Amino acid sequence: MSAQTQLQASPRRRLLALIVKEYAQIRRDPSTFLIAFAMPLLMLFLFGYAISLDPRATKIALVVQDESAPAERLTQAYVHSRYFDVTVLRAVQPARAMMQRESIRGFVVIPADFGATMAKGAPAPVQIVTDGAQPNQANFIASYADGVRMSWMAGEMAAKGVRNAAPPIDVSQRVWYNPGLESRFFLVPGSIAIVMTMIGTLLTALVVAREWERGTMEALLATPVRMSEFIASKVVPYFLLGLGSMALCTIIAVTAFSLPFRGSIFALFAIASAFLLPALGLGLFISATTKNQFVASQVALLASFLPTFLLSGFIFEIASMPWPIQALSYAVPARYLIPALQTVFMAGDIWSIILPNIGIMLCFGLGFFVLCFRATKRSLDA
Repeated sequence: MSAQTQLQASPRRRLLALIVKEYAQIRRDPSTFLIAFAMPLLMLFLFGYAISLDPRATKIALVVQDESAPAERLTQAYVHSRYFDVTVLRAVQPARAMMQRESIRGFVVIPADFGATMAKGAPAPVQIVTDGAQPNQANFIASYADGVRMSWMAGEMAAKGVRNAAPPIDVSQRVWYNPGLESRFFLVPGSIAIVMTMIGTLLTALVVAREWERGTMEALLATPVRMSEFIASKVVPYFLLGLGSMALCTIIAVTAFSLPFRGSIFALFAIASAFLLPALGLGLFISATTKNQFVASQVALLASFLPTFLLSGFIFEIASMPWPIQALSYAVPARYLIPALQTVFMAGDIWSIILPNIGIMLCFGLGFFVLCFRATKRSLDA
């Protein structure tokens, strides 16, 4: 049966033929597999191993100006802390020079009268100096350095049998869902959102533009193919490709990075499917509007990747942004994907959080597909 006869046969056979054609195009394009499978692996290992927001092994100097036993014990507390890589010095000037060269990010000074002050039972001050060129890291260093001092002081008081050292209010901290405060536990689900954005929007932003550039769009317009069938043939392959890539990322996240997965597979695929609809719809709308692969790829990066990276809460907390930027973030579909993914991984199937986010993403998808149908016409007019 000829291609023309197939296209005239039935909507189902026309759609199947177009889907087979799109899969053949995907097989012939190595860049598709690089973006769909190689890039997810790269991003997962990058955000799982190379990028960390945890203050581990931060280089600092410890200036010890006292040779008393308490000063030595406090020195050992800093040296054996997992948060710091400590260089022990005897004077402040070398520490300042090291911080100016950016060899260290801060230094702690144990003064000469530290032991004598401790012997009198008075508070013994410790100076903490940090590099304010990086404010976030400076705050981390100051907080953790003071935490080491307070933990050591509590141990000293307990060793001396001091019963009244405790304050009248005892604060007991408990961290739920991520007790170790591991940054990769929320970076890795965020990187999955980035991967799905790239597959859903960047790849589909090229498919209709490719048809126009290669001249095959004119041939398709001469056939009985409906625009709904044409758009569905572009959506189905990349929808399945996106789900496959998400499944691969989840397996690697759980096995290689020991990421907890406390939810269900059904909830995970429901969230991923809901997000792929606006991602695919936006990509097809960009592709149908621009009709040029280079322009479509640039617009897709600006319209999907950058907002997802900057305004979704992936790295930068939305609550700490200025209110105009917070308002703008409501127009980013990934803003609703990342909390849902983190909930499934870290907490479980909490549908009171998941369902509203799924509903909003479906609304975005409906809107983008309406725009896509308006932009894709059976006409050669510009």
